[in-house]
Amino acid sequence: MSSILNEAIVSGDWDSAAELTRQAVESGADPRKIIDEELRPAMVVVGERFSSGQYFLPDMLMAARAMNNALDVLQPLLAGGESTRIGKVVIGTVRGDVHDIGKNMVCMLLKGTGFDVVDVGTDVSEERFIEEVRKHNPDILGLSALLTTTMPLLGSTIKALNEAGLRSAVKVVVGGAPVSQQFADLIGADGYGDDAGGAVSLCRRLVGR
Repeated sequence: MSSILNEAIVSGDWDSAAELTRQAVESGADPRKIIDEELRPAMVVVGERFSSGQYFLPDMLMAARAMNNALDVLQPLLAGGESTRIGKVVIGTVRGDVHDIGKNMVCMLLKGTGFDVVDVGTDVSEERFIEEVRKHNPDILGLSALLTTTMPLLGSTIKALNEAGLRSAVKVVVGGAPVSQQFADLIGADGYGDDAGGAVSLCRRLVGR
């Protein structure tokens, strides 16, 4: 049953994902175990396949829908609103940049693999990022820049975190088409994701999962 459920998520079979989840619950499976041992690992596979070029955006969208259908079955069964999250991420595209496709894919995979995600959108100022970090106290701050002209804003946001006394409280990961590991190191980021799957793997490592 469980391996079939995992495959239903990976393949984006949303109808089967919901039905198999219901069957697992009816057979006595713990909802938390279904999430931790079946759903999240399935989305990790989806991220890996996207990174390797086996999957494309439509495949990811179908897998995300299958994941959400399964979660819809499980969430009411989690006692007392028990959290199923492994960490929290605040994420946005820096000031002057309104590109969001890559960021949105990262958000989708982060949610699917167990993160609470606060997406603050695009064209986000350094001050707004500071406000959101203070408000949500995330484990990770994700910064995206899709233009060479907005890349410097990644560094200025990290500088603003330092000046606000918040840098030690949050890990910072960066990404976007023009960004590189070398640039991430130069501005003092904690990590660099070269694509959506890589960004999610990085975030999991940073929270020890």
